Amino acid sequence: MAKSGKPTASTRATQALARAGIAFETLTYDYDPDAERIGLQAAEAIGEPPRRVLKTLMAEVDGRAVCVVVPSDHEVSMKKLAQAFGGKAAVMMRPTDAERITGYHVGGISPFGQKKRVPTAVEAAAMAEPYVFVNGGQRGLQAKLAPADLVRALGAVTAPLIA
Repeated sequence: MAKSGKPTASTRATQALARAGIAFETLTYDYDPDAERIGLQAAEAIGEPPRRVLKTLMAEVDGRAVCVVVPSDHEVSMKKLAQAFGGKAAVMMRPTDAERITGYHVGGISPFGQKKRVPTAVEAAAMAEPYVFVNGGQRGLQAKLAPADLVRALGAVTAPLIA
């Protein structure tokens, strides 16, 4: 069951959104730690199509940490990800490294308010949506915002990233 409302949960992510002057709403839902695909479970829990519920993944391009934001019902193309950052090769980051760099737990990683700011890429198809959801900085918390605000606040690049 999802509960909607004004930004009540205060996380580093929601604080970063507020500081950036981004209009957003938060939604809480019952996080299932045993879900096979966390992003799809979030989409189902809040009653939104998976293309609008974006998952935040951490990867490395030529050894450099990057953040990748893609629809929860798709996988990242490592070749396209490397190209988006002008690199040769991309690999997914180990969960322990992702948690260390972001300061968030897997399942609660937000592109906003990470401990170490890294270059970010957002799937280009998300820009066609009227709004999107990204993790709000803790498990069971989603932030709803305009895709253009997502990109602007993160200084992100947009590119085709999905396989």
